[in-house]
This record gives sequence, structure tokens and C-alpha cells, in this order.
Amino acid sequence: MWKRPISKAVSPQTLQQCPVTLILQPPPNPKPPRKNYKTPKARRTVMEAAGFDSDGREFKNAQEMWREQIGDADEGDNHKKTQWYREGVAYWEGVEASVDGVLGGFGQVNEADVKGSEVFLNTLLHERFDGGGRNQHLVALDCGSGIGRITKNLLIRYFNEVDLLEPVSHFLDAARESLSQEYFVSSDAHKATNFYCVSLQEFTPDAGRYNVIWIQWCIGHLTDDDFVSFFKRAKVGLKPGGFFVLKENIARNGFVLDKEDRSITRSDLYFKDLFRRCGLHLYKIKDQKGLPEELFAVKMYALTTEGPNKVLKTRSKAQANRPGIIK
Repeated sequence: MWKRPISKAVSPQTLQQCPVTLILQPPPNPKPPRKNYKTPKARRTVMEAAGFDSDGREFKNAQEMWREQIGDADEGDNHKKTQWYREGVAYWEGVEASVDGVLGGFGQVNEADVKGSEVFLNTLLHERFDGGGRNQHLVALDCGSGIGRITKNLLIRYFNEVDLLEPVSHFLDAARESLSQEYFVSSDAHKATNFYCVSLQEFTPDAGRYNVIWIQWCIGHLTDDDFVSFFKRAKVGLKPGGFFVLKENIARNGFVLDKEDRSITRSDLYFKDLFRRCGLHLYKIKDQKGLPEELFAVKMYALTTEGPNKVLKTRSKAQANRPGIIK
């Protein structure tokens, strides 16, 4: 479904079978460097790239992991890469089309997740658009939409149109049914418009259609190269002043490969390196609060195509502090 589940805590049985380093977040160095010591940038990058898979195997860097999982692109063999994506979709095809299903058995985090996202989104809309965008026709794309959880609980209240992108057909069918007039009361001015049964790595948006492209708990299914390719294509789909929101699980260091659903949880530094490769600028970042301690940390990134010094609009303080929910 591409709605990446919030990672499960390691079970006691797994801990008995695997070394201590199997805990999804590798422990910090017990001997931190002296206060005035500065680690060379190249060395920090190498250290950051080390990671583990869900069986506890350690990889010295991401390149080693990807070479094993999807093969060497330079050799022209795409079979393993095709298999990676096929198995990822197959995993979600066996999951129930429910909130608990798409959240990996942690349906209870839905409320905290939506509340955190709403605060972040509301702030961004007021900073990026006059009057929070209330006088504009706003359009959003919900990537990895699953059953339409985020569209229904958040996006459709702020945007006049929302398109849903989801490669698992029974999830998209559930979203369409949930967001229909029969089951979901929404004015004609705020509606789900298009339902695309397409994967992220194969999707190209219409030019200049979206004010916001929302990507949550799904980007971990993309390889690094397809991550970069997706964002480079998706940039074209943004309107002037538009932006991406990426909300994802965060590994403490390097990465964690989930062999069951064919996805990778990246660290903050790993993401920031990919953002640079995409030519994106980090406009704002915020931690998600209120999730169970045994789960991965979650961050929200607002990403823009223009540099930080570009002025997009002017607004009064009164406008900046006014609520901006579209009703």
C-alpha cells in the first residue's frame, strides 16, 4: 500500500535469537569525542551510512545493502529491483483495508498523528500563502494514500481538491468508498478528485497542479535513486510557492532495512543527503509528539524548490496569526 507502518518494537523472542545490536536503534558510541574534537565530514558520512536489517545483519554502508537487495544498476540487470517493488506491494495486498491495518497494528496512534500533522500544515499554509490560502483554490496530492486516512482526517478540510496516489487497489477502493458523498459529508468545494492506482516510482504529476504534495509513511519503499527521481519529477507538479511535506520514521543512525515489507527506515542525515541530491531546500522540520516510546521517532519535513532567501509573499501579523482551516 506504500503506507509505511510505524515500525514494531523488537519482540523478546527476537532478542533471544539475535545480538543486542538487533534493537532497531543502534546504541551511541559509549566514548564520545572530546569537546573540541571535530570529526571530518567524510568520516561522518561513512559512519552515518552504516545500518542493519530486520534480522540483525550489519551493513557497512547503504551501498552494500542496496547492491545486495537490488543488484548493480551499471550491469543492466533490473530483475532484483523489480522483485523488490513487487514484494513490497504484495506485502500490502495481504493487509486489511482498515486504519489498524495501514498503521501496522498501531491504529491507536492515528489521532496523535493527525493532530501533529495539522499543526505543522496550518503553520506552513500561513507562512507560504496569504491568509493561509483561504482565498485560493488549493490542491493537494496524497502520496501513498492507502485507505484515504490522511485525506479524510486532514487534507480535505484544508484543500479544495485532493488527489490520491496508491498502488494497492483494494486500499484505493476503500478510500474511494470512504470519501464518497454517501459515507463522507464534504462540500463540493472540498473533495477527493482523482484516484491514481500507481506507484511512486512510476508517477509523474501534471505540471503546476499542486500547492502541496504530502508524502507519509511510504517513501521508505523507494530505492535511493528512485527517491531522487521521484522528487525531481514531482517538482514539476508544484504551483509557485508550493511545497512538499515528507513525514517519516527516523532511524537513530544510518538505516534499518525491513526485509518483510521491502522498505528502509533512514536516519535524519540520510534524508538530508537525499534532499540535497534532489535539489530541494529544507524549509522547516518538526518532530511528531505523542507516539509510544517503543516506536521509531517520526519527523515532518517541509521541502521547497526555491532557496531560503526568496520572498514568496507579504502578509500582516494579523493574517499570520489567524486560523486558516478551510470550512
